Amino acid sequence: MDLINPKAQIYAENHSRQEDSLLNEIEAQTMRDHPEAHMLSGALQGKFLEMISRLLNPMYILEIGTFLGYSALCLEKGLKPGGELHTIEIDEEAAAAARENFKKSKTANKIILHTGNALELLNTLHYPWDLIFIDADKTGYADYYQALVPKLKPGCLIMADNVLFHGQVLEKEVKGKSAKAIQAFNEMINSDDRVEKIMLTLRDGVYLIRKK
Repeated sequence: MDLINPKAQIYAENHSRQEDSLLNEIEAQTMRDHPEAHMLSGALQGKFLEMISRLLNPMYILEIGTFLGYSALCLEKGLKPGGELHTIEIDEEAAAAARENFKKSKTANKIILHTGNALELLNTLHYPWDLIFIDADKTGYADYYQALVPKLKPGCLIMADNVLFHGQVLEKEVKGKSAKAIQAFNEMINSDDRVEKIMLTLRDGVYLIRKK
């Protein structure tokens, strides 16, 4: 299901283009060669992530779901001097590709890539997170959220991607394991009075969740 008019999507992308040769290279190569190219954040969402990060000017960013490193490279642009972005990827092949992309960046020293199970790794990462981006396995969203929220300081912003899940959550009967997991996650956030929240219809849906 096309949630956004394709012409409007292209128009928005053309007016939000990243002036970054490495990001453009990663996007072009991914669209050309990767069988799951739709998983890449892309120019429009990438610029959105960068803008949010620059507005918050965080010291510590957590990303769950690195894929090829595109979104991490967008998010790190807003880090304070001396800040760090920690990103978690369970897939070894994707992590290896991301690591190579990070090496091409002038700010690779700001990005720390962790490979393994995110829930297990979250127990070892004790930072006062300012900004969190969740874009991993959809069945894990609720668990990641519940593991993180009690530990977060007020004002920390969580961004959860794909919360419209290709429009499947809009169906009268939600089918499929991932779609059902996202629907349950959305309902959980909607009823959680520990946070402020707004769902944006950007690309495949982004939930902005702020700890009170």
